[in-house]
Amino acid sequence: MVVQFKVFKKASPNGKLTIYLGRRDFVDHVSAVDPVDGVLVLDADYLQGRKVFGQLVCSFRYGREEDEMMGLNFQKDLFLASEQIYPPKNTEPTKLQERLMKKLGANSFPFTFKMPENAPPSVTIQPGQDDEGRPCGVEYYIKVFVGENEEDRSHKRSSVQLNVRRIQFAPSKSGRQPCTIVRKDFLMSPGELELEVTLDKQLYYHNEKIAINLTVKNHSNKTVKKIKAAVQQSVDICLFSGGQYRSTVASVETHEGCPVSPGSALQKVLYLSPTLSSNLDRRGVALDGHLKNIHTNLASSTLLANPESRDMFGMVISYTVKVKLYLGAMGGEVTAELPFVLMHPKPDLRRMMRADSQAQVEAFRSDSIGQSVDMD
Repeated sequence: MVVQFKVFKKASPNGKLTIYLGRRDFVDHVSAVDPVDGVLVLDADYLQGRKVFGQLVCSFRYGREEDEMMGLNFQKDLFLASEQIYPPKNTEPTKLQERLMKKLGANSFPFTFKMPENAPPSVTIQPGQDDEGRPCGVEYYIKVFVGENEEDRSHKRSSVQLNVRRIQFAPSKSGRQPCTIVRKDFLMSPGELELEVTLDKQLYYHNEKIAINLTVKNHSNKTVKKIKAAVQQSVDICLFSGGQYRSTVASVETHEGCPVSPGSALQKVLYLSPTLSSNLDRRGVALDGHLKNIHTNLASSTLLANPESRDMFGMVISYTVKVKLYLGAMGGEVTAELPFVLMHPKPDLRRMMRADSQAQVEAFRSDSIGQSVDMD
């Protein structure tokens, strides 16, 4: 049986350099990060008297490209790793690199970059319909070029650039069930209005419904006329001291069970499902890092090993459920907020490793490197 797997491939404009990657998503496990590994294939004409260097770059864009003028630039490029790929140094190739090199011939050379542990995950800020240029966010790419040294200016014809993503998966254990109670007293009122909000769990996966359990106990002389619940996405741009903003990605408003008169109570469950499909035209919503031909979704919550040691060029994503009781023009509002985590489930690593290993072995036995995907 022959099992094929994808190998991502991209060549330089002159066709002399080609890089191969077994994947484009690299997992941030909070305590460690997967290394970025691949293989470079050189044309025979480039083996004499030339040096080839590789770099792993984090690009942070915090302003619109169309607003740049008079030398003002809203983009920072951070060079996270750099090494000489050819002439090769003494490096130990991985199993995938060994098999790729075996099939690609003697002109293939491995490269491996290590990502810093505190580097931010890939994030893209959704642009508006009229926005032009590259969107804001954090992205990573591999750059391979011909030059005299690592700081040499590369020529476009003899260089390759391929985007990759740094992603996070949900932790194996969920936290405590979120719950909060808000009590508000009023002038000239003998009692309080109590709002209790509980989520059924702390960790949700993308496209999963969120059940919001709320209990209203009205011991005041006010009347609850309307209830509104919303999921808010918070983006904290670490570069600026006041660089935090919120976007509502799902909401529901209801009069069912209202009015809640003085001396009465109400128990209710509201359901919300924050998805990208309902926010496609909303400017400023944060998405998981975008790659060509790969569908994305709302940005996952950012997990930090130490909240105090944030990378200043990163964006920290968090989510909250906000429930608001409307008491009329003179009564005001009562608001409760609960944070939760929205992420992708962690794949079964053992099963993935067994499948990948078997796929690689079978594919290389069949004198094929599987399906090679050319990247523009």
